Parts: sequence; C-alpha cells; structure tokens
Amino acid sequence: MCYVNGKTIRELREKRRFTQRELAEKICVSDKTVSKWETGKGFPDVVVIEDLAKALGVSIAELLTGDLKENENPSGNMKKMHFFVCPICGNVITSVGLGSFSCCGVTLPGEEPQSCDKEHEIHLEEVDLEYHLFLDHPMEKKHYVSFVAYVTAESVEVVKLYPEQDISVRFRKKGHGLLYVYCNRHGMFQIRV
Repeated sequence: MCYVNGKTIRELREKRRFTQRELAEKICVSDKTVSKWETGKGFPDVVVIEDLAKALGVSIAELLTGDLKENENPSGNMKKMHFFVCPICGNVITSVGLGSFSCCGVTLPGEEPQSCDKEHEIHLEEVDLEYHLFLDHPMEKKHYVSFVAYVTAESVEVVKLYPEQDISVRFRKKGHGLLYVYCNRHGMFQIRV
C-alpha cells in the first residue's frame, strides 16, 4: 500500500493549473520525477512530502490520505465559532466555519461545548462595563483550564491560562454572546451572556 496516491498528486497539480515542470521547480525535483509519481512508477521521498503538500495547497494529512476537504462555507459566521485544541502541544485554533485542521501531525476534531457541571461552574460578575469571570477549578500541571474565550456576533477574545495561575479573567462587555472555558481533561464548557 502506498502512502501517497499518484492520482491525488495529478488532480491537485491540475487543480492549481501547474505543469509537471512548474510543480517540480517548486519542490526542487525534476519534472520526470513528478511524472513517475503521477503514473505510479515511483513515490515521493518522505523529505519532500511537506514541500509537496505546501505547493499543492493541502495539508500533509490530506495529501497522504487523498481525503481532500472543500470549504463549503466561505463566508463564516462568528456565532458558529469552532475551537480545535491540539492534544500534544496545546495549540488553540479558532474557525468561523467548518474546516480540517491538523497540528503536530494529528487531525484535530472540533471541540463540542457542553453545559457547565459543578466542577466547571462559571461564576460571572458584571463590573464597570466588564464581565469578571472566575472558576473554582484545579490549576495543577496535569489538570487545569487552558483558555477562556468570549464570543459575540462581531468578535472573539481568547485568554490563555497556565497551570498554577488563578482563573480570574475580565472581558469588556460587547453585547450578547457565549463564554467558553476549556479544561485540558474534560473539554469545553459554555454559558450564554
């Protein structure tokens, strides 16, 4: 079983309107090499996979699987904000529409917000045109709140938190929206404001 399909390379190259030579120049190989890949007579070396994916405008995961994602919602809506969190490095990716995101070689599933439980109860005070959010939640190295976000129809504001830090965050009131809290063990929780 091959790890990169020649048909996928050809389809992506043609979609970008590259000749074999143009693609070859972008990744520093010969056009004959690209031809061999596309006809199944050879496969890209692992050292060129990242450059090949970048030149073809896809993620490494999409190139390797041949499962290409199309953006069906080019005009995103802030109310449909999605969060993606890397389980390896903790990167947080936000998107106003659905998409396919990967980090550290892992395809990230979107976080599904849930209603608050007792351990993740969000306390909120309104003080001087601000929301003051705080939680009584562990902030240990292995169990902590990673970030808090305030999403309205026009904007998103994310505050990154770290272990051993107090969970006390202020957001300037910008209208109705959602407050999200992400626990590294239990996932995402939300409340309406």
